[in-house]
Amino acid sequence: MLLQGVVTALFPRASVRLTKKMIGKNFDNADELEATPAYVRQLRAIGVGMIAAGGTGLLLEDATESEAEVVEAADEATTGGED
Repeated sequence: MLLQGVVTALFPRASVRLTKKMIGKNFDNADELEATPAYVRQLRAIGVGMIAAGGTGLLLEDATESEAEVVEAADEATTGGED
């Protein structure tokens, strides 16, 4: 999600081209559609949101792994490494 957000935020026109190509599979004259500046701004905002969500997910994943390591180390210290 982080990578897709970066691409969408930095290159919203590429997302517009992809959308037009996908719409073109089912509709006639889809290649004549033109994205408004407001739509491009909205795509950038969505990309920034995806970057924030992806980054937060990575941070939370790292925090969960760190907590699991601390708990595991505490268990080993308490039991002396015996299972």
